[in-house]
Amino acid sequence: MKKIVSLAVLTALVAGCMDTGSKNDAMYGYDGFGEEQLATNDATLNSNAYLMAAAPKYYIGSAYKIEDVQYIPGEDLTYNQTGIAGIIPTELNGSKTSDGETFDSNQLVATSKTLPLPSIVKVTNLDNGNSVVVRVNNRGPFVNTRIMDLSSAAAQQIGMNGTAKVQVQVLANESVAVKNATLGEAVKPAATEPVAVQTVEAAPVATSGDYSVQVAAVYSEDNANALARELASYGNAVVVHEADMYKVRIIDLDAANARRVIDALRSDKGMAPGLLKAGKWVNADSI
Repeated sequence: MKKIVSLAVLTALVAGCMDTGSKNDAMYGYDGFGEEQLATNDATLNSNAYLMAAAPKYYIGSAYKIEDVQYIPGEDLTYNQTGIAGIIPTELNGSKTSDGETFDSNQLVATSKTLPLPSIVKVTNLDNGNSVVVRVNNRGPFVNTRIMDLSSAAAQQIGMNGTAKVQVQVLANESVAVKNATLGEAVKPAATEPVAVQTVEAAPVATSGDYSVQVAAVYSEDNANALARELASYGNAVVVHEADMYKVRIIDLDAANARRVIDALRSDKGMAPGLLKAGKWVNADSI
């Protein structure tokens, strides 16, 4: 059974509400909001066991696109962005989130396009300065005009109507604590030696080909190595270090085996892998 981690002191900051259908949303990434860095105000969090509870799984996921914009999920304890936020529809109550929780609009929860699930963040309504601390437990919103959607409970706490410009800051200590609670004691520290990958005889794959299936892109080398070992049965799983990220890929696939690997990862692992051909991104369903 997973342990619930509660922090002795949590900060209760209250921020603005949002709605999902406004036509006047500023285009996040095109309005100058994305580069703005604001100072963090000192505050104390409400003690809330729900915020810090272990999730059914720790979920990052692989790169994906919304229209022509690519998003690469990954761990980022320095995340501090501003943009437009909206409200998660209450009719989604009872639906499953990306990390396996059950959505409850009465809880202080939110969505994010890239942050690990679950993460703990502070959301500040930049129209009135009110803030709220929320648990990010689902992917979304799947539009390029908003950076985040909040539950109605979180939106009410920050006193907003419709969409609003917000600042979203990861709370590093709390996010690490909820990650550790979710992973639990069953997860052993990842080895630091290079990943040794072997192909399982029962599921042979091509040893040469132009296709690579990308499973995840993360900031932690240890997590990337652990995931590559876990996926060794699907093919030649490697970790590629690009810029400041570690990308887990299954490489050297022909078209038929790339298709097989993508289908298997979707059905077995619930993943949404990306596909590269000769190093360039292509539609995962084009083969």
